[in-house]
Amino acid sequence: MSPEPVVLIVEDDRQAGQLLGDIFAEQGWRVVPARTGPDGIRLAHSERPDLVLLDLMLPFKSGDEVLAAIRAESQVPVIVISARETTRTKIDLLHMGADDYVTKPFDVDEVVARAEAALRRAGSAGAVGVVHEAAGLLLDETERRASADGHELALTSTEFGLLTALMRAPRMVLSKPQLYAEVWGAAAGYDERTVNTHMSNLRRKIREASGSDPIRTVWGIGYTLRPA
Repeated sequence: MSPEPVVLIVEDDRQAGQLLGDIFAEQGWRVVPARTGPDGIRLAHSERPDLVLLDLMLPFKSGDEVLAAIRAESQVPVIVISARETTRTKIDLLHMGADDYVTKPFDVDEVVARAEAALRRAGSAGAVGVVHEAAGLLLDETERRASADGHELALTSTEFGLLTALMRAPRMVLSKPQLYAEVWGAAAGYDERTVNTHMSNLRRKIREASGSDPIRTVWGIGYTLRPA
């Protein structure tokens, strides 16, 4: 990751895009703007940003299509910023690989806090040489790689953060608020559905790779990592 973090802002509303761009530039980010879906896909490929802020209602290609194209080649953190407020929309986008979701009209401080949390998740390498192994899973915090029964897992930064939290404390039950604070940061504001959806994505990828799922749901509390 470059010393100056790069944010790609895919937003067709000129006023909203300008506001976000100005705020992130003030915070020391290099801002790459895109006004259409195809431009967002092209710039995500050529600029290799550290973070993407993505609107859904875009010309020529929708935000859903842009997200799918980005996820086909990159695990860069993506925060969706949209006026769509339904729970179903949020859950569908999180299942598609979005890391976070902010509803318009947005609070600028909240967007910045969530962006900084996403950047920390993506860039936190942990201590040199920290490798966790449990329940057929291998996780290297330094290389930011994880595998299940020898099969490498293509995890988003959020999924990697959740798995790291579980593997740092195998057999311990971690509550959903604990996991949210660990992965998203306490300032972001707790959202149980977000934890559930990203955990579901993580467990699906582990099952697809290994045929088993060592993560257990502790109803009413949270999750724990145990041998299958």
